[in-house]
Amino acid sequence: MTAHAHHAAHCPTEHRLIPAHGRLGPRTPALGGLTRYSSVDWPGKLSAVVFVAGCPWRCHYCHNPGLQQRVRELDWDEVLNFLARRRGLLDGVVFCGGEPLSEPTLPALAAQVRDMGFAVALHTAGIYPDRLAEMLPGVSWVGLDIKTDAEGYDALTGRARSHAPVRQSLAALLAHGVAFECRTTWSPSWLPEPALLALAETLAEQGVRHYAVQHYRSSPEALAAAPLAEATRQRLESLFLTFEER
Repeated sequence: MTAHAHHAAHCPTEHRLIPAHGRLGPRTPALGGLTRYSSVDWPGKLSAVVFVAGCPWRCHYCHNPGLQQRVRELDWDEVLNFLARRRGLLDGVVFCGGEPLSEPTLPALAAQVRDMGFAVALHTAGIYPDRLAEMLPGVSWVGLDIKTDAEGYDALTGRARSHAPVRQSLAALLAHGVAFECRTTWSPSWLPEPALLALAETLAEQGVRHYAVQHYRSSPEALAAAPLAEATRQRLESLFLTFEER
């Protein structure tokens, strides 16, 4: 769920699995990796990106399949130690995944980050609208994946009734007023260009102001498919305050 659909998730270093300290309680968070510096995962911000392991969906194009299961490859204390050395150098921390809201300790992790003086951003597929709503008062920015149109969700995610929580998550973002963008990882193989445009028009009608289309890439080295047709791009630019093709 990073800003680029091919963003690497796995941290190559082996980490000792030491229980985290502070307000996390007895559970150790399932973390899959850390990107120490990113300028693409939070628009206009320099951030660290913490990858949370675990996701209940099985999207066939998932760019982070190694994070679908709850496995620990990174110690939270290592993240805290890194952030302690980067006060004043980073704007904030992005929690990505996997699906970060699948992590029970995420509110405590975010609170620790804020206590250190960093703003918090969140990438989510909208799977857990209630958990999202509970976290919004302490979150500065959200990237919400809109994977496809309502009719295509179950086939893409491999789960029944998967569109309903996304609709509820979008409603929570609009009601709260937090800064957010919607983005769609796109390939014409699962969403024809006219359907993509219809989806974007629906989002704009609902009040979405920032939207991005991220071209699907089968690997980090792979080239994206052909760009959007110029007429489609112009229409998308007219619908939103900001539109980006990535």
